[in-house]
Parts: sequence; structure tokens; C-alpha cells
Amino acid sequence: MSDAFPGWHGTTIIGVRKGGEVVVAGDGQVSLGQTVIKGGARKVRRLSPGGYDVVAGFAGSTADAFTLLEKLEARLEATPGQLQRACVDLAKEWRTDKYLQKLEAMLIVTDGDQLYVITGAGDVLEPEHDVAAIGSGGMYALAAARGLSGTDHTAEEIARKAMAIAADICVYTNGNLTVEKIGKS
Repeated sequence: MSDAFPGWHGTTIIGVRKGGEVVVAGDGQVSLGQTVIKGGARKVRRLSPGGYDVVAGFAGSTADAFTLLEKLEARLEATPGQLQRACVDLAKEWRTDKYLQKLEAMLIVTDGDQLYVITGAGDVLEPEHDVAAIGSGGMYALAAARGLSGTDHTAEEIARKAMAIAADICVYTNGNLTVEKIGKS
């Protein structure tokens, strides 16, 4: 986070791929220091540029994340059905554009088949174990989901349980979830 907003914390986003579907879940908490500013923020969204469904979750500055989501939608419209290419193009622009370089957010995106984390450092990361997590409680949710991934639980059950564990540990994460599920295209 920027030095300009040192007290802002919040957000845990997780993406879980299992059984032909991907679930992206995010909590709703936004905090300023030790104060909860909002408990029901919606940080997971469904995008449908040109009829191509993509689910995205974001951590970081909301305005910055919305700017990145708009850029991602434009990339997907230009390259329909090519999520990886759109993500790489976005990451390149984010890394090299003087205005975009200042944006402070991270994204998890999926089309139901591919699952990526996109960062402002130019990274487009595909998780090795079908689980990706970002945000304040991301590492707690990631560890919980990795531990649950070998069970009979569905992707949604794993995401929900992992988020509940993260909310129990991380004071910047709550149990007010937004969950989006998407299958392979």
C-alpha cells in the first residue's frame, strides 16, 4: 500500500479451481486503521465483454482496481476468448505506463478454465495447485484452501471454508462473502 494511505487495510480474495469449475470469493471488509469503514463491499465481479464470461476479484485501492478491470475488459473485447493474452497485455501496460504504474491493486481473474493473478510488477501468475489468493488475509486463505483441496469438497465449499478460516485469523477480513462460480467455456 502507498505511504499516502498507510492505514487502509482490507480484502481477502481467493480463487479455487476444482472439478471443472472455478470459484472466486471475496470478503466485504474495508478498514481504516482499526476501524471497519464498510463490511459489505463487493470485490468480486463478473465481466462479460463480447459475451465472453470472466470473473475477477480485486484487492487494493477500489478506484485503481476499477481502472484495471476496465482495461482488462477492453483487452478481452479486442482478443475474445484469449484470457491469457489479455492478462499479459494488461500486465505489460500496467508495468510500463506512467499513469498505470501508480495503481495499487492486484487481480485474480478466471474464465472457468484458466486462473491468473495479475500484479503491477508485470506478473501474470498461474497457481501451481489450482488455488490463488491475494489481500490482507490471502496467505491464510491460501493455506486453508491448499489443505482442503485434497478432500471431497467442491471448489465453492473449499473457497467458503478457506475464507471462514482467514476471517477467524485476519482482523482485516470478514465473513460477508461475494462468491462467483464459473465453469469451463
